Amino acid sequence: MGKWGAFLILATLLMPALVLAQGSNPVPITTVNVQMLGPERVGNLPPVIAPVDNPQTADKILLGKKLYFDTRLSQDNTISCATCHSPAMGWSDAGPTSVGINGQKGGRRAPPVSNSAYNPLQFWDGRAPSLEEQAKGPVQNPIEMGNTHEVMVRTLDDIPGYVEEFKAVFGTTPITVDQVAQAIAAYERTVVTTDSPFDRFVRGDRNAMTSQEKKGLEIFNGKGHCTLCHWGSNFSDGRFHNLGVAPMAGAKPDDGRFEITKNPKDKGAFKTPTVRDAALRAPYMHNGSEKDLRTLIQLYDRGGGDDAVNLDALMLPLGLSDEETEALVAFTKRAMVSTNLSVANEKPIPASELPK
Repeated sequence: MGKWGAFLILATLLMPALVLAQGSNPVPITTVNVQMLGPERVGNLPPVIAPVDNPQTADKILLGKKLYFDTRLSQDNTISCATCHSPAMGWSDAGPTSVGINGQKGGRRAPPVSNSAYNPLQFWDGRAPSLEEQAKGPVQNPIEMGNTHEVMVRTLDDIPGYVEEFKAVFGTTPITVDQVAQAIAAYERTVVTTDSPFDRFVRGDRNAMTSQEKKGLEIFNGKGHCTLCHWGSNFSDGRFHNLGVAPMAGAKPDDGRFEITKNPKDKGAFKTPTVRDAALRAPYMHNGSEKDLRTLIQLYDRGGGDDAVNLDALMLPLGLSDEETEALVAFTKRAMVSTNLSVANEKPIPASELPK
């Protein structure tokens, strides 16, 4: 028996006891190696823990919010962080893959910014170890923002309103790329989707979920094997799995995590996304190949997609009935959607209100 086989059996035995149990002391997950993570209890999200070298302050969060919605960070002043990570699209985009400057289409859709503070590694392939490092990447990506860090910083340094705000927040001049990244990361750590019907159910409101949604949770935790990867309060193990997702028509194969690790076992593997608010950001998978929740669940029910090369050992046919599939859809479609209005109702900052 391979290690994944043993893990599958162990996780299957442990999960029922883990689900719905309340967490205790939150672990500073950003300091934990992803391979050290083990099955965690499903429940309410713990407080976000910021890194010691980038503490949260109200002024820094507001500055980061302005930068997040400011298209002047891009080469042609058309793309902001929010273009691909839109609050209106579940902090992702309309897909199937993201579009950057000059209408260029990328090979992957934007992973959600919401709850990314809980991810041990950022991006679909985990190439960034922190939100601060993640925030630097899209600026220099030739398809996304198409800029350079040097030009972006000069642009911001030529805007007196930004110079004043950066000096107030960081106490120094001129503006640096690290300060830009720290401010954006501070704002992103506030994008936490809480108070879903599931969260209220866990806290003791037995009427927060419908009977069908409760059935969906039971399947999520049992026959559906969902908690083998979507574990913990953020419903993600933070690891990387090959689900057999085939390239879209005309697209090149995407090696995913292998591009970073060069480990053949990681070919075609992508980070497990959070299930929280998933209903708001169809289509699904890194390339948007599954159009809605039902087709997504049907892929899992088949034991994975059409590309079986290097398929994760956790992908097994489930044998779900139509009723069980609908229960899972119902659980994900409403019970996992946040009603935290401060995040759900977030609106872009109009250009007229950005620093001049």
